Amino acid sequence: MLPKTIRLLFLIFCVGHAFAQTPPARLIIRGDDMGFSHSGNLALVESYKKGIETSIEVIVPSPWFPEAVQLLKEIPDADVGIHLALTSEWDLVKWRPMTQASSLVDADGYFYPMVFPNKNYPGRAIAENKWKLEDIEREFRAQIETALRHIPRISHLSSHMGCTALSKEVTALTKKLAQEYKIDIDTDAYKVQRLPLEGPRGTPTEKAQSFMNALSRVEPGKTYLFVEHPGLDNAELRAIHHIGYENVAEDRQGVTDLFTSADVKAKIKAKGIRLISYKDLLESNK
Repeated sequence: MLPKTIRLLFLIFCVGHAFAQTPPARLIIRGDDMGFSHSGNLALVESYKKGIETSIEVIVPSPWFPEAVQLLKEIPDADVGIHLALTSEWDLVKWRPMTQASSLVDADGYFYPMVFPNKNYPGRAIAENKWKLEDIEREFRAQIETALRHIPRISHLSSHMGCTALSKEVTALTKKLAQEYKIDIDTDAYKVQRLPLEGPRGTPTEKAQSFMNALSRVEPGKTYLFVEHPGLDNAELRAIHHIGYENVAEDRQGVTDLFTSADVKAKIKAKGIRLISYKDLLESNK
């Protein structure tokens, strides 16, 4: 039998070796809604250049998509996803389908404001109207092909306001298109977990603290996804809102501040968290 001291040293070695073999936690920081406003576009680029953001989602039929294309040229290494959209939710700025999709629009020809029923917009959700799967497929294809034409490095699809979960048929359609256009990165297949905020989120200060709390719960060897919407608190964004979400400018400036925070960066470094993008998931599978 080995002496007690040798057994203890052997145990310490085994524990240390096992710990060393555990890969670090990995975290995708996704910034959504590029294209919905000039302010949002600027904030998303800033959050990538100066902050922790690793993937950017673009709404193709939105009014500021052309500017998004130009700004993304400034960050050619940024991971970009197509944020498939079937809604135009803001009250004072609207967008329409890129195709003749009569079952997806309201009386004015705009996308409905909501995907699922909402008490503030009765009868104005796609789910409450007679949408057609063929219209959705035609529209999704137009959005994908336009994005790939202007931003060839697109790596994946994502869903604006959960529109791809409208039905099982729409979910299956989205998967089929992702595979067909070779932009299929299924986070479930890579066991990516959503990273929820831990605590209140009513103010930017609360949200930042709740994100720091969430980082404390991240575990080595696991991969996480955090999704938010950077913006700037200025006149343009203060004019963009919908019922139930009136503090858009303040809230989204808070996200930009969070994404570029020195304290947040220090916390990520101290925890040994590795920031990755969607496309990095592909590399890890090789």
